[in-house]
Amino acid sequence: MNTTFYGHSCFSVEINGYKILFDPFISPNPKAERINIEDIEADFVFISHGHEDHIADAEEILKRTGATLISNYEIVCWFGEKGHEKSHPLNHGGSVQLPFGKVKFVNAVHSSVLPDGTYGGNPGGFVIESDEGNFYFSGDTALTYDMKLLGEFHKLDWAVLCIGDNFTMGYGDAAICADWIGVDKVLGTHFDTFPYIEIDHSAASEHFASKGKQLFLPAIGETITI
Repeated sequence: MNTTFYGHSCFSVEINGYKILFDPFISPNPKAERINIEDIEADFVFISHGHEDHIADAEEILKRTGATLISNYEIVCWFGEKGHEKSHPLNHGGSVQLPFGKVKFVNAVHSSVLPDGTYGGNPGGFVIESDEGNFYFSGDTALTYDMKLLGEFHKLDWAVLCIGDNFTMGYGDAAICADWIGVDKVLGTHFDTFPYIEIDHSAASEHFASKGKQLFLPAIGETITI
């Protein structure tokens, strides 16, 4: 499965010809200054929670592309008030069949408020299952025992996990998560953007390798196959 990393927690995946974009925070990120958001296409935009560093470019991309928004009920309603009605709301434990595959909204332990102070609902992650492969995007979260359920009920091929510590799991906890959910390949997110979450790339990669797992840390704008 091809995925393009746009910095912080933003990445896109193409499944069965559909382009799926996650947590679009690009233009305010100085590390992603070479990325022109006008070049980013999307059929679906997934938002894990309401913090600015996960939705900053969502409104512009949704308007330009006409993509369908997938998020929790509160975030979908917030964008609806801005005029974007092409959306599908979810809540924890709920799933929906979309043209490219099945999506389930799962627990995350974090906080969530929208940029104008509006309540952003509870944060979450997503499990995506398709005939091209299955993966889990954790969103921003602490390590939680609920992750063991994902490994028990879903056959996952890879995962996208936050690794920057301070506000979320660090790479040590992310490696434990990878073990619990039964994956050996992990795309790291939510690292290096701010001083609080800068990581030692070599130490993170070596830690995953010591657990028999592979951590992908692509350059911003790079497309890799997982």
